[in-house]
Amino acid sequence: MINIKTFVFNHFSQNTYLVFDESKEAAIIDSGCFFEQEKQKLLQYIESNNLKLTKIIFTHCHLDHAFGTRFFHDTYNNLEIAGHKNESIFIDDAINQGLRFGIKMEQPPRLTKELEEGDTINVGNSVFEILFVPGHSPGSLCYVNRERKIVFVGDVLFEGSIGRTDLPGGNLDLLLNGIKSKLLTLPDDYIVYSGHGETTTIGNEKKNNPFLK
Repeated sequence: MINIKTFVFNHFSQNTYLVFDESKEAAIIDSGCFFEQEKQKLLQYIESNNLKLTKIIFTHCHLDHAFGTRFFHDTYNNLEIAGHKNESIFIDDAINQGLRFGIKMEQPPRLTKELEEGDTINVGNSVFEILFVPGHSPGSLCYVNRERKIVFVGDVLFEGSIGRTDLPGGNLDLLLNGIKSKLLTLPDDYIVYSGHGETTTIGNEKKNNPFLK
């Protein structure tokens, strides 16, 4: 069964998730660690728990979700970097993205595995189904694990809110349609792990999210 460790990192209070199971294989979902102490905190957790990091999985590649990717790519051999091909524009422009915020960041590595809706990706013995929900970002992906009844959504959906759509490639109609047709069709008790803020549930967002009325 999948285990989840949450870290809140960088200037944007971004949620970086480390997921692993009984196999000890692990993946980082959105490596947002920017400061050296943040990188070391995540690295120490991996090593002290004898985990084998094999993948970094992107929900999307805005800079706050990609800060730490170069560090872990260079620390571990043959690390798979997985995400949607539409996000490559943000990887290619990452340094400029950072400079627009007055932040000097390392160049993230390119994707080594492109994911699409309908694909699955494994972390050890645990399987994640992939949903394509663009609108916040043109290549936003969500990852569903049915065994634990969880979904990692990046910045698509938040407790009581949705992702902003005024960034390059944003589209409000696409985002709302994707949330309603793909995420809200999951059972109400599924736990939602967002890119920022607290966890929520599908049922709570159906009932209380003002953007989804």
